[in-house]
Amino acid sequence: MANINRNKFCRLGKQVIDVEMKAISELGERIDDKFAQACQILLECKGHIILMGMGKSGHIANKIAATFASTGSPAFFVHPGEAGHGDFGMITKDDAVIAISNSGNTEEILTILPLIKRLKIPLISITGNCNSTLAKQAIVNLDISVEKEACPLGLIPTSSTTTTLVLGDALAITLLESRGFTKHDFALSHPGGILGKRLLLYIDDLMHADDAIPKVQENTVLSDALIEMTTKKLGMTTVVDKNDRLVGIFTDGDLRRAVEKKIDIHTIKIADLMIKNCKTISLGTLAFDALRIMEQHNITSLVVKNEHDDMVGVVHMHNILKSGIM
Repeated sequence: MANINRNKFCRLGKQVIDVEMKAISELGERIDDKFAQACQILLECKGHIILMGMGKSGHIANKIAATFASTGSPAFFVHPGEAGHGDFGMITKDDAVIAISNSGNTEEILTILPLIKRLKIPLISITGNCNSTLAKQAIVNLDISVEKEACPLGLIPTSSTTTTLVLGDALAITLLESRGFTKHDFALSHPGGILGKRLLLYIDDLMHADDAIPKVQENTVLSDALIEMTTKKLGMTTVVDKNDRLVGIFTDGDLRRAVEKKIDIHTIKIADLMIKNCKTISLGTLAFDALRIMEQHNITSLVVKNEHDDMVGVVHMHNILKSGIM
């Protein structure tokens, strides 16, 4: 019996997906001049894009507003019921309104239509009924009608809310492309998330600079170099010549290999053990890119140089991981 139930569950789940995929496919055929007109209105909006909807449509409207806002089109959701009781003051004549209603006759939205008209605010409707009051009052109506809901009772908004969400994504991403929105722009609106940190956090903010850089002269004996490494706590030291130019690095791994050879740490010079032509990166490198270089070469630190090829810092893998970009 358990196997039969599992098979039934999977069959019903696939039926829902099939119905909704068909609805999305039909929606694709309606991306036409009306869609282009709506995009033009939103692109020319000098204020905010206001999303409205009641019930399930309200939840979808809220998500679409969030997508707009995070992709370069300032937007927020206004509850139609609350708009009739003071929240309409959040809307200005510089804004544009997208009102979502499957029936196109949602009372709370129709109640505030005269106010939208009075302020001459551009109105875009998204409805499943092109002959509805809302559709007729809008400058442009986008059709999200579906042949049937995925709900077998035909009562629960499923296919219709899915198509509305997909249409909202289509509008937002079309505007993103039209505005020339970049990864850096995206990061600026997501500074607290991992994606934002990967696109905004540079090694300049994480590196050890000035006196915090472990550094010894190339004629330094290993025992003294180890004191520098221990003091600066980065598991390595840079090695410089008499002109303070980088000539190599020495790491914990190099120390282990040196110990295996039973060398005398009090007499051997660091220049005889250091790694020449070590990996370096430039100021202005993203921390995420620096981490990838470290992983690729199986190293834990990188020397940072400026545009004049001068050593200006050292960045360690621990500093990058601690920043939370992973």
